[in-house]
Amino acid sequence: MVALLAVGIAAGQQPSQKKLETDRQKPAPNAKEEVPPEEDTALTTTEYSFNPLQSTKDVGVGNLYFKNHKYRAAEMRFTSATKWNDGNAEAWLRLGEVAERLKDTDKAKQAYQKYLELATDAKNAGDIRKKLEKLK
Repeated sequence: MVALLAVGIAAGQQPSQKKLETDRQKPAPNAKEEVPPEEDTALTTTEYSFNPLQSTKDVGVGNLYFKNHKYRAAEMRFTSATKWNDGNAEAWLRLGEVAERLKDTDKAKQAYQKYLELATDAKNAGDIRKKLEKLK
């Protein structure tokens, strides 16, 4: 009797298990697949807005890179600093210096001109004008 009961219970469970298995395999009708968010942050773009603190931080890190002769990294940091705060004269000056080291005269000229626009009464304005004449 116990054997018959066990067989009956097992027989009773099998159809419901099969039904569950087939229900799981079928996608829901009209269901849209969700696209997972991009996990690689290198593929995302940075949106810049006015942030003078981030600009100052980027100039400081760029100065460290410049001191260690890592000019490409310094250029990226100084460029980022100018995007965070377009009025950061020090960032434009340092960007001009690093572009000059990398032999990118066009970028150096643009950076020095922007620096002179922002800091017309700077002590080194005469020296920067001389550098601009040499670059032309």
